[in-house]
Amino acid sequence: MLVNMSVTDRGPTGFDVARLAQVTQPTVSRALRNLPGVSPETRERVLAAAHELSYVPSDRGRALVTRTTHRVAIVAGELTNPFYPELVDPLRGALEAKGYRCVVVADDAGSASLPALADGSYDGVVLTTTLRRSTLPRDLTERGVPHVLLNRVLDQAESPSCGVDNRLGATQVADLVADLGHVLVGMLHGPVATSTGRERAQALSGRLRQRGMAVRRDLTRRVPFAHDEAEAAALDLLTRRTRPTVLVCGNDVIALGALSAARRLGLSVPADLSVIGFDDIGMASWPVIDLTTVRTDLAAMAGAAATMLLAAIGGEATPVVRRITPALVLRGTHAPPP
Repeated sequence: MLVNMSVTDRGPTGFDVARLAQVTQPTVSRALRNLPGVSPETRERVLAAAHELSYVPSDRGRALVTRTTHRVAIVAGELTNPFYPELVDPLRGALEAKGYRCVVVADDAGSASLPALADGSYDGVVLTTTLRRSTLPRDLTERGVPHVLLNRVLDQAESPSCGVDNRLGATQVADLVADLGHVLVGMLHGPVATSTGRERAQALSGRLRQRGMAVRRDLTRRVPFAHDEAEAAALDLLTRRTRPTVLVCGNDVIALGALSAARRLGLSVPADLSVIGFDDIGMASWPVIDLTTVRTDLAAMAGAAATMLLAAIGGEATPVVRRITPALVLRGTHAPPP
């Protein structure tokens, strides 16, 4: 097949492929996207032409035609926190399997801005660090930007959200602590401005009281979801005259800080001190850590959020809040009080 054509320095275009394959440009687009309405023979001819010309489809050109970008923004916190890579990776995989490219937008100290997310660069947004009273989800709704909250919910659930059942997980921890016989319970809660920090703290304290146990303010601290601040708070609690026999932590990173504090003080875990986390990040199961914690199925949570976002992008109705059931994981950092 001989076709009189030349490819300019700008590189081959879909129209160049169409001329070489002797089809229309829309047929090239449908064939390369594997959409219905193209015969197998035509698709093979288009693919052969694209290969011969080393043609790479342009997202920009597709966006101009379809008014979509096939890009999703994932707003995440500090990626040095091991929780976020473990959450973002299955989310990225689920969205890319549906043809969407993912762009991670760092949200250090709530820096993610509405203009950057609503300027038409993205078909949808996943928010993983939203605070309980954030106005960003409502702003996205008013701009018509499909979005889903992942691992967080708002006080007023206005946007689709997917997270773990924090209250159930914290209740399981409280029952474990009570069944072990602990009385002096130290608590390192996460930030109250986050739904994860607030829900876990409320459920833990409420269940301990139901079990007839005292919730002592002097043995309670609120810390960021960060190792160093958690270690400092744990050192404060563990050097008191009345020392807790268990530290219940708002997440696994806080628990790692508590374990570091115990090591600094020469305390044996769990003989001298029990430590319990929440989330079951990958390193929690490492033999050197062996943390008793609450498992959050991050892959299931991310997959559900991806499904909800794709439905929102397609204009379908989505549930306002979906919860993933957690499970208590008993490892080597819990024991009865000494």
